[in-house]
Amino acid sequence: MIYRTIGLMSGSSLDGLDIAYVEFEEIGGKWTHHVLASGCVSYDEEWCHRLSNAKELSAKNLHILDMQYGAFLGQQVNAFMEKHLLDYKVALIASHGHTVFHEPGVSSVQIGHGAAIAAATKLPVVSDLRSMDVALGGQGAPIVPMGEKILFPGVSYFLNIGGIANISYHDQLIHDAFDVCPANRVLNMLSAHVGKAYDNAGSLAASGKVDDELLRELNALHYYREVYPKSLANDFGTDVVYPIILSYALSTEDALATYVEHIASQVADAVRMICFERTLALSGDNMVISGGGALNKYLVEKISAHLAPFSIAVSIPDESTIHYKEAIIMALLGVLRWREEDTVMASVTGASRDSIGGALWMGN
Repeated sequence: MIYRTIGLMSGSSLDGLDIAYVEFEEIGGKWTHHVLASGCVSYDEEWCHRLSNAKELSAKNLHILDMQYGAFLGQQVNAFMEKHLLDYKVALIASHGHTVFHEPGVSSVQIGHGAAIAAATKLPVVSDLRSMDVALGGQGAPIVPMGEKILFPGVSYFLNIGGIANISYHDQLIHDAFDVCPANRVLNMLSAHVGKAYDNAGSLAASGKVDDELLRELNALHYYREVYPKSLANDFGTDVVYPIILSYALSTEDALATYVEHIASQVADAVRMICFERTLALSGDNMVISGGGALNKYLVEKISAHLAPFSIAVSIPDESTIHYKEAIIMALLGVLRWREEDTVMASVTGASRDSIGGALWMGN
């Protein structure tokens, strides 16, 4: 079977809406995929403000924003299809939405209503991909590992560095995944102190010095001692980690250097945790890094250095996978939902069972 699907992903770092048009083929349970077109729609100042402040809205106004943002997503998909001449070629849209609330095991709310997308595009839409897992007692995250298992066989560890860094481990029998620590969201907030949207290639961090006392305080935060399944809300980075960093009154360069070191050390600790829980050998595996953080050369170097004692080979994938891996996987999860196959693995979320997640909205 061949499916041509659009996947939408909006990350917590607010760097924009990722759109990927992907062709999937399934033969005898084995899947291949090709990214036929992709792009990122940057949020303007108004949308950045509305999305970043959505959690402060009343229930009524949040519902209004949910529908308005869904209409915006539909408009962007229409523009994308027109640009790439995709009329009559897209079978399905799968949208992650933009996370407003994530209370692990209690609720996970993504806005961008699927009905509004379907109405604007006149195409079937799969949305609300996390709620079924939460209803089954799961964290509602992470949901990407199902796609990693299907589309990228042979990779032991995946590290996605977005607003939050998350890690997953796969072999023939074991599939583990969890959020590691806040990442780009905090790095970008620090870079803003010197008028930069982000630290290009990590050059600012590379010029700074690590503050050992701050590093110890960050590494001692309680979340890092919790066993998985576990996941993070954006608030942990913005309301807990960022104020701690500010309290040290460091230069921007030193703050960035320290936080890069913190991310790298937490990635190494995450690998140790997985290996301890599963009694795995700390050697001989590979790790693929994707997300915007994969372009932060200094951060990748620091992660590689921390993983060197484990003989874990770190690599950066092709450009489409770096930028659009999560949108690609959202597109696949939409296909799985259409086929009424599991989209979420209970082994990574802590739910009572695997589940088929996603609401389906017919556009015509």
